[in-house]
Amino acid sequence: MKKLVFTLLLTGIAFNMNAQSIFGKWENRDEATNKVDSVIEVYEKDGKAYAKIVEITDKDRQNAVCDKCNGKRKNKAILGMDILSGLEKDGDEWSGGKILDPKNGKEYKCYIKLENDSKLKIRGYIGFSLLGRTAYWYKKD
Repeated sequence: MKKLVFTLLLTGIAFNMNAQSIFGKWENRDEATNKVDSVIEVYEKDGKAYAKIVEITDKDRQNAVCDKCNGKRKNKAILGMDILSGLEKDGDEWSGGKILDPKNGKEYKCYIKLENDSKLKIRGYIGFSLLGRTAYWYKKD
């Protein structure tokens, strides 16, 4: 009986930790319409957080390229592109990396923080975090 209770307790803790994770698929919503325009998958590699665009909802933009990007991303497909790179866990947020805005081709310093189980705060900035913009991604069901 004790073994069963212990197993259930561990399973509950693991489930709760999983529910509180930044990793998984998130919906990016258009700020004007609040409609989902893309799905981003946040994943871990070598202890750091990364993210890539795994779905574009607008059928006319499925083959869009990052024509405003520089370097190796110039004219590459946005679908499948890594847009978040190298964030390291720092307390309750992940920071120290960069985020790419494929609409303007610019990269910004950023941090991300889980607001709750279904809402992720993304803050992109130049210099220090007071000069920037905040967006939110919502957990995909």
